[in-house]
Amino acid sequence: MLRKGWLLATAESCTGGLISAACTDLAGSSNWFERGFVTYSNEAKTDLLGVDAALIAAHGAVSQEVARAMAGGAIARSGAQVAVAVTGVAGPTGGSRVKPVGTVWFGFMVDGQLSSELQRFDGDRAAVRAATVNHALQRLVQLLT
Repeated sequence: MLRKGWLLATAESCTGGLISAACTDLAGSSNWFERGFVTYSNEAKTDLLGVDAALIAAHGAVSQEVARAMAGGAIARSGAQVAVAVTGVAGPTGGSRVKPVGTVWFGFMVDGQLSSELQRFDGDRAAVRAATVNHALQRLVQLLT
């Protein structure tokens, strides 16, 4: 990202800012980390990222559509060229048969290219959140290289 002069924005729900924290733990991150949005509630997703409330109502907050909208919103509402968004069910409650605990949707926007993916992680709340952070950053590195 430094070579290309790109900046990163994060849009986080289930991780509550842990991806941003992992990025800013690195010395020199101010050269490539632009901002992080912690959008835990549906209202925050709408207010801060511009995610359409009807989209959330139709698909649920934990969905491909919302993850993609979050990534797009992070780009639109920042000066960044790269965004990662996560929305999921960290547990121990909140899961369903269709979206069990550990279900996480990821949205990525890299230089105008939007992608998304679904992952299911095992473990307790801390394990799901840690796995989400690790996957988000590893996948982001893959998309950038």
